[in-house]
Amino acid sequence: MKSLLIVHHSITGGTLQMAQAAAAGARHQPAVAVRLERAAGTQAQALLESDGYLFATPESLAAMSGLMKDFFDRTYYAVLDRIQGRPYAILICAGSDGSNAVRQIERIAAGWRLRSIAPPLIIRTQAQTPEAILAPKRIGAADLARCEELGATLAAGLALGIF
Repeated sequence: MKSLLIVHHSITGGTLQMAQAAAAGARHQPAVAVRLERAAGTQAQALLESDGYLFATPESLAAMSGLMKDFFDRTYYAVLDRIQGRPYAILICAGSDGSNAVRQIERIAAGWRLRSIAPPLIIRTQAQTPEAILAPKRIGAADLARCEELGATLAAGLALGIF
């Protein structure tokens, strides 16, 4: 059985909804075990035990969230040269952009020599004021469907041996 690790951090709930939707899509594939883990608790061993990855983070101050960065800091060297070639995808919940968080994760993935299986999926909430940025987020059904599709695609590719 193949395994998919979805590592996420969420500040206002938007990224969590996206990660949960991706996990739901991936779970349609019975030949793939899906692990949905918070970045703060994910250890290097989880990366080593998984066949593919989905990284989900909010963009905060034009960067990936601090706890997602902490996850990469804690695990990077422990798995370097041990997970190369494995597939990954990215989910970003952003107010208006998201591209810098994508760039940061892509650079880390390049160092690990992972293979991207799809363009990064950025969901923009259009939150621009301090109140809107800090408010709990509600991701729309159409955007959640896109997240679910990405999770399903990654899991199907793992199950079929495409990735």
